[in-house]
Amino acid sequence: MSTNDTTSSAPTKTCMTGAEVLVQSLVREGVDVVFAYPGGASMPIHQALSHEPSIRTILPRHEQGGSFAAEGYGRVTGKPGVCISTSGPGATNMITTIADAYLDSSPLVAITAQVMRSLIGRGAFQETDVFGMTAPIVKHSYLVTDPEDLPRIVKEAFFIAQSGRPGPVLIDIPKDVQEFKFTPNFNVEMDLPGYNPELPVPTDALKDIIPLILNAKRPAIYAGGGIISAEASAELLEFAERAQIPVATTLMGIGAVPETHPLSVRWLGMHGAVYANNTVNEADLVLALGARFDDRVTGSVAQFCPQSTIVHIDIDACEINKNKIVHHPIRANVKDALKVWNEELAQLGMERKSADFDRNAAWFEIIEQWKTLFPFSYEKREGFIAPQAVIEELYRQTADRKTIITTGVGQHQMFAAQFYQFDEPRRLATSGGLGTMGYGLPAAMGACLAHPDALVVNIDGDGSVLMNIQELATIHVERMPVKCIILNNQHLGMVVQWEDLKYDSNRAETFLADPNDQYDPTHQNEDIIYPNYPMMCESFGVKCERVLKLEDLPAAITRMIDSPEAYVLDVMVPYDVHVLPMIPGGMSYKDVLLERIAGDGKGRKASDLEKAIPTAL
Repeated sequence: MSTNDTTSSAPTKTCMTGAEVLVQSLVREGVDVVFAYPGGASMPIHQALSHEPSIRTILPRHEQGGSFAAEGYGRVTGKPGVCISTSGPGATNMITTIADAYLDSSPLVAITAQVMRSLIGRGAFQETDVFGMTAPIVKHSYLVTDPEDLPRIVKEAFFIAQSGRPGPVLIDIPKDVQEFKFTPNFNVEMDLPGYNPELPVPTDALKDIIPLILNAKRPAIYAGGGIISAEASAELLEFAERAQIPVATTLMGIGAVPETHPLSVRWLGMHGAVYANNTVNEADLVLALGARFDDRVTGSVAQFCPQSTIVHIDIDACEINKNKIVHHPIRANVKDALKVWNEELAQLGMERKSADFDRNAAWFEIIEQWKTLFPFSYEKREGFIAPQAVIEELYRQTADRKTIITTGVGQHQMFAAQFYQFDEPRRLATSGGLGTMGYGLPAAMGACLAHPDALVVNIDGDGSVLMNIQELATIHVERMPVKCIILNNQHLGMVVQWEDLKYDSNRAETFLADPNDQYDPTHQNEDIIYPNYPMMCESFGVKCERVLKLEDLPAAITRMIDSPEAYVLDVMVPYDVHVLPMIPGGMSYKDVLLERIAGDGKGRKASDLEKAIPTAL
């Protein structure tokens, strides 16, 4: 989708309904797919969509599924995904997605139908103030009261959603506005006096940072999702190679630089690489680029980078000095900033190097020691399939092809980020800031439609996938070859992990199967594995097979990948595996846990476990 005007395949009528004007406005923004669930208040929009062949309308089985699909589309393309719902419950079902897009800076245009203008505020059937409800979680919202404003509003919505720091925009359209007939003006100008995402390049302030870069002995880059939003990955890699600085990303920044590159230390934070956390926290200069110092990254803010000089570049003034007071705050488009730095370094004769780094050699030696001492690793137990092994095998079979990974939220999400290496941006779509279970499967639908040439695999947990499992029906009916791996441990694994850490392994509604059945860690009795995913998938018309043995895993993944249709693997894994490393909330990188928290379930305390204290510099 773009802000460039295009034309519909059919000639534009001189007199149109508001719904037809909306659809033609979407066409002019380059929209090729929308995710829309109909209802009484939105029927005119659906009638108009049914007559527009250039837009593919996908009927999800739940409004949240449709809106997550739209968010997934936006995440892997950088262009706004579009979702449409009716009024009342249809609109409120999309609020979680709108909040998710807001926290993760995903471009989204959410269109909701509303009761007639004369009924607004009167408690009419299926009326909700979605305009007011979403005000804190959108970049901007519109309640359309004048039909003739529709072309301008749609143009502005797409511009706002994808410019500056991307995010969601809401358009609420009363039913009588949709039905009103008039002659539209599609050439109307935008009217956004309070919004100017084009920032001047603060060249002098950026040049002032160059001496800090040249004099640093232990520099590090802390790159967030803003790098990907700004399409600045190429500029970041060039800068890192010229300056010879290691790069750590956030979860949302994964793929900003190739994770197989020697300068990459992967991602940092609560479950990030020990060597990434050490690199950033022990650095004497930290360049925070398009990142927001989220608590899952910093842990204790006061103990985050305690001895570092911090430079923070962000396009959003609200993020600067919000969570962490920094020494050099610079508001700028990070892509522009990196271009200035690259030009300066080039003029100084600093050539790009992708190996054999000769600047700060002692710093790189220490980082290599950390990589050797603290790799991502896991316990291999006879007779069990470690969930990490599933991700490793998937990566082995798909690393050499265009693959997009989506995830739900939970342990499987962290395992996917730890054991699948991403060498390009927009190859991982996951819920970060809001941490929304149920995100993965519908997001995979959006990714599949955005990139039909790619292999799209959703890695999910048995708890998370159930929250939007109904979208298997959409996947089947729309012939989407989405693949899904369920790491099935019969528990809410991440909550179990915290129960082990804080509550003496007391289980409180974290066992997902029949509570009258005894949990069988070997999964020998398949009759008590609940729910029965192969049976469930069969009812949706989707192929599914259950994997119980490690030796059967490689062939099963191959069958899944080679299938021309949607395919689900239900992989049985033990529930007592923990995501490690782990920095407990509110603690520092020196408090990282490397061993299981309560391996026998008998209530051992975190204080009993070995902790990794990074090598002193």
